[in-house]
Amino acid sequence: MASREDMLALIKAAYAARDGADTDSLMTAFHPEGAFTLMGDKSALELTGRMEGHPTLHAAFTQLTAGFGFEGREILAELVDGDRVAVHSRVNVRYHPTGKTVSTEILDLFRFQDGKIAELIEFADTAQIKAMIG
Repeated sequence: MASREDMLALIKAAYAARDGADTDSLMTAFHPEGAFTLMGDKSALELTGRMEGHPTLHAAFTQLTAGFGFEGREILAELVDGDRVAVHSRVNVRYHPTGKTVSTEILDLFRFQDGKIAELIEFADTAQIKAMIG
């Protein structure tokens, strides 16, 4: 099992890649069969739901970074228990088509396997995002 420090370092590298819209680097943090679930109401945001495997994740993350920029991420709390990590952060989300930016909080729940992210479940304010994209 990866150490606490290794898991947190990989998460921070993944956040830096996401915040920098570097989807290829972001994918290196994920297990080949990794999964990403964006929790929320599908009517609020089409990209909610579960996606699995590198090709699907790459397409989803490319679409997310094209639409939404993450800036000024501040990690508020990190909890590590075995192969699971919870990260609570505050980030400014910029909707690229309009340039509108909102500050929001996100909760990410990670599960690790073979030193990579096997699963990421993200809780974000999809109602706030829906209002932002109009």
